[in-house]
Amino acid sequence: MTSNIKIAPSILSADFANLGQEIAAITTAGADYIHVDVMDGHFVPNITIGPDVVKALRGYSDKIFDVHLMISPVDPYIESFANAGADIITIHAEATPHFHRSLQFIKSLGKKAGISLNPATPPCMIEHVMDMVDLVLVMSVNPGFGGQKFIASSLDKISTIRKMIEKQGRHIDLQVDGGINMDTAQSAIDAGANVLVAGTATFVGGPDKYAENIKALRGK
Repeated sequence: MTSNIKIAPSILSADFANLGQEIAAITTAGADYIHVDVMDGHFVPNITIGPDVVKALRGYSDKIFDVHLMISPVDPYIESFANAGADIITIHAEATPHFHRSLQFIKSLGKKAGISLNPATPPCMIEHVMDMVDLVLVMSVNPGFGGQKFIASSLDKISTIRKMIEKQGRHIDLQVDGGINMDTAQSAIDAGANVLVAGTATFVGGPDKYAENIKALRGK
């Protein structure tokens, strides 16, 4: 199965002083997606980047821009990120009482739609939108900061959501974000994940190590 595993380096762990060059380097190194963590200091306790930065970075890679919106309210900003060059827009089920409508809006803009669940949020919360989503993101840490330890109970949630996806009979990415490293990656894959978000584990060692790091995360 490892041959089908996609690696989505989180640019949260990149060198922000050279962000364009960092994205170009991970693209060359074999990244599948470019994972962009957007935080607002409200829904999560950190502030990162907005749509103008995404637009500025778009020219540095032809890979899929996988934009994870950890913001609330989310609806007013979806179109801005779509216009900035996002290919996948993932919102949090906890960030809006109307996430069905938000997913509809993402799809109406011609983008792939993702839904994310925080560690304490049960899979049943997204049962009735599974027909709409292209990606489900399981947070295996509490969102807001990089470098946290993987929450082991996330593995059961990944397995449950993998079964939910199989019932749909179509391709839906199952992505895991948080504490992914050389030790936890295989456990997430074994539980059913096919997309691994890795920040520190991708960027450690500098550009000369990126290809090696990505290959190790894939397990081959």
